[in-house]
Amino acid sequence: MLKYPCLVLDHDDTVVQSELTVNFPYFLLTLDSFRPGATISAEEYADGCYRMGFANMCRQRFSFTEQEILEEYTGWKEYIKTHIPDPFPGIGDVIRKQKALGGKVCVVSHSCNENITRDYSRNFGILPDDIFGWDLPEELRKPNDYALKVIMETYGFSPQELLVVDDMKLAYTMAKKQGVPIAFAAWGRKNCPAICEEMRRICDFSFDTPQEFGKFLFG
Repeated sequence: MLKYPCLVLDHDDTVVQSELTVNFPYFLLTLDSFRPGATISAEEYADGCYRMGFANMCRQRFSFTEQEILEEYTGWKEYIKTHIPDPFPGIGDVIRKQKALGGKVCVVSHSCNENITRDYSRNFGILPDDIFGWDLPEELRKPNDYALKVIMETYGFSPQELLVVDDMKLAYTMAKKQGVPIAFAAWGRKNCPAICEEMRRICDFSFDTPQEFGKFLFG
């Protein structure tokens, strides 16, 4: 019997290594175009996404308009077609074993469905059972618990049969609204000690590597 019949996985910096290789470099290009002279460090970018979420960081720190946020997203979708992040070593083994043992893998992410589908197919040879990504209306994205409600209603799971796995605090907020346990994917935040300290403290579980996470799930 699976410890958690349904894994609810984040995508960026939980499954694929995308912040420093794709998302942050593209944001710097956008910032140079939309706000010439404005700067942000990789650490500030990570902290802003952690505490506010990407869209709100753009609004609050750089006064992006809703049209600019849309244009940033449209440009990013083109950029990521040719800048494809690698998965974290070992996470594919966890995902494939969860599926092989009859479990569900759902993705709740601020990435878009098209990229998540591409990455799973390309890297793992499978597709998630469900995806709740940036394609949703903003009010339904995490930290809203909409995705967890739909997953439980669709498959008949109780909150304790789900495990949220994420590197960011918005997922903690989402999980706690439904009483779903959450594991911190610490392997995606090794360069962010403040984020690591808080997430280790507030989450139910914390894992330094995908391999350690796999041992926890499957023994």
